[in-house]
Amino acid sequence: MVMHLAQLNIAHMRAPKHSPELAGFVAALDPINRLAEAAPGFVWRLKGGDGPQGTVEHGYGDHLLINFSVWESRDTLWDFIYRSGHLAVLQRRREWFLRMAEPYTVMWWIPEGHVPTLAEGMERLGRLRTQGPTPEAFTFKDFHGAPGAPGTGDAEETEGVRGAGAPSM
Repeated sequence: MVMHLAQLNIAHMRAPKHSPELAGFVAALDPINRLAEAAPGFVWRLKGGDGPQGTVEHGYGDHLLINFSVWESRDTLWDFIYRSGHLAVLQRRREWFLRMAEPYTVMWWIPEGHVPTLAEGMERLGRLRTQGPTPEAFTFKDFHGAPGAPGTGDAEETEGVRGAGAPSM
């Protein structure tokens, strides 16, 4: 069975989305979303509203920005985040978003063709926050390989590739 990597990350905006303080971020949304959609390994992303920067109605708070996407592999997601034009925007995140003391990004494996729900993503983030990294909810730092992938073995051995890094916006 082919598995894809789902990722969700959240950020608390320093100001309302259409405020002058977030103008640089809002200006970067369309180009970064187009870059993601054209990136090798991109599968899907949560969209809302009209156009690439439409706001997703999520019910988790007015100043909470949610990024939710699916990728073919860890490497394709990593390359988009750290080896594309996305990195320059990511490096400016402290201008636009508050620091968070608890985990704000989570990844998990899904079968090819499955479209995860926002509720599923938020549940995985909650699981990471309460249980720490597991094969069902992990980060780049505590990465778990896809179930059944060569060299991953059983759940005791599925630590997979470990690498440092921050999430996508």
